[in-house]
Amino acid sequence: MRQEEIYLFLERFFTANGCTITDKSPGHMTVQLTVEVDKQIMNRPFYWHWLEKTGGEPNPMKITLITNEDEAPSDIEGEFIHFGSPRLFQIFQAVQKNGKFIRLYEKIRSEGAHIPLEPWLGMNVTISYQSDMKKDKLLSLGLHLISGQLTESFQEQMEARELSSQISDYCYTMSPLIKPESGIKRLERYIEQAARSEPLDWAEASLKRWNNDLALLNQFYEDTEEKPEEYEIEKKALQTLYEPKIDIKVQNGGLFYLRKKKSG
Repeated sequence: MRQEEIYLFLERFFTANGCTITDKSPGHMTVQLTVEVDKQIMNRPFYWHWLEKTGGEPNPMKITLITNEDEAPSDIEGEFIHFGSPRLFQIFQAVQKNGKFIRLYEKIRSEGAHIPLEPWLGMNVTISYQSDMKKDKLLSLGLHLISGQLTESFQEQMEARELSSQISDYCYTMSPLIKPESGIKRLERYIEQAARSEPLDWAEASLKRWNNDLALLNQFYEDTEEKPEEYEIEKKALQTLYEPKIDIKVQNGGLFYLRKKKSG
């Protein structure tokens, strides 16, 4: 997951959950959290427990997250976020808890002309290639629910768009020709093909390590006519460790109503 994609993911997460982004640059954002988001990602259970007991006034935190130190102001202080960081993992968990599906509209400022917003189905997926080692690959896909156009790096392509959970004045949504359920199936087929297209060298290397360790295990017990229970346990443990697996997990998705970009 690239830093640009993390930035866009964070921006959409906070917007969709009612948080206010009070300051931002291409490399950072300062966010005033809501009570619910603070509870989910800031690790302050004792504070909230005390507040509920005493009936005090809630004071959700304001945080600064940095995704690119070179692009952020030199004097900014905050928490660096990258793929694998504990805070980002907590946000992923919050997304799963809150519901993986969101609905956002491009923010449009119109002088009175009515502007159509076209429906896109967006989905962020992690493909994990697992054995004794693990490699993650993130796909950010967008499917246009009228034309059927499928685009990769969907989040990155929406970088210039400002999104809101409320539709702007004078805007209206176009009806999809492809139902979201059918769109999800199209994306699932694409994701499965993408998972299978990865070179198999990682799996072949894992199988080689598995066979080497299995040979050592068999050598250790070669003089034992009847293999003990420990042998079967260790053999099963090697299988669990080395057997190649591909895990596909939807991180989040949603309907995005976007203004058609002018060609040229």
